[in-house]
Amino acid sequence: MDNLTFRYRVLLVEGLQITHQTSQLTFIFLLITYVFTIVSNIGILIQISAEKSLHQPMHILFCHLPVSDVIGATVLIPRLLKDLLTDPSERYITYVECVFQAFFGHLYGTTSHTILMIGLSVRLSHCKSFISNHCCDNASLFKLSCENTVINNVYGLTFTVVLLTSSLGWVLMTYLKIAMVCLKSRNKATNSKAIKTCSTHLTVYVILLISGFVPIFLHRFSEYAENRKFGSVMFHVIPPGLNPIIYGLQVKEIRQRMLKLCRNS
Repeated sequence: MDNLTFRYRVLLVEGLQITHQTSQLTFIFLLITYVFTIVSNIGILIQISAEKSLHQPMHILFCHLPVSDVIGATVLIPRLLKDLLTDPSERYITYVECVFQAFFGHLYGTTSHTILMIGLSVRLSHCKSFISNHCCDNASLFKLSCENTVINNVYGLTFTVVLLTSSLGWVLMTYLKIAMVCLKSRNKATNSKAIKTCSTHLTVYVILLISGFVPIFLHRFSEYAENRKFGSVMFHVIPPGLNPIIYGLQVKEIRQRMLKLCRNS
């Protein structure tokens, strides 16, 4: 067991199986998306930090989202860009780097729900050195093992179901309470603002759930490997790219500050 634990210190990542021309277009798209994600999210953080009028609980809570998005994009896209420029036979990654990528990938995926689930896979010995995925995640790590991984599959799926159910439950309960308050209130302006805010939150939440659940589900079906990879990439691209637009422009104070900066420049 001990000899197998660190049998392979360097692993080969399968990456995205796409043509050379498609690889170039994918590289350009991911690069532009990554730059936009980093600039826009850091820009929102700077605006909130620099503007005293934004030092309020609601806006401070918004800081969580940009930080999470920066982590989510950075944990995957730079490495993926490097792999797109590298020959498939040379896409190596150390086991330690793979564990860190998987850890921070799942940290991003579950940080909004305050739960991490990477312990179970690290305990396994691994007898394979090929990662049949474009990046490291929890499922990719336990697939390196020749041991029985039923508990990992059961835990992963159970965790996903419990997380999804509890998350949906809290969201549903929260919005029911908001709806009840709106029904009792006769203030049209307040109701309009509440509906606008709730619709924005729900849009982001639905996008995050769909883009996150698809790769988790497809990891259990090898015949959909490529679909799973693209689904995972979109999970690290779509929410971080859309959140600054949806949240940043929806918050009046941040929107006015950004427009003021654009006019001054």
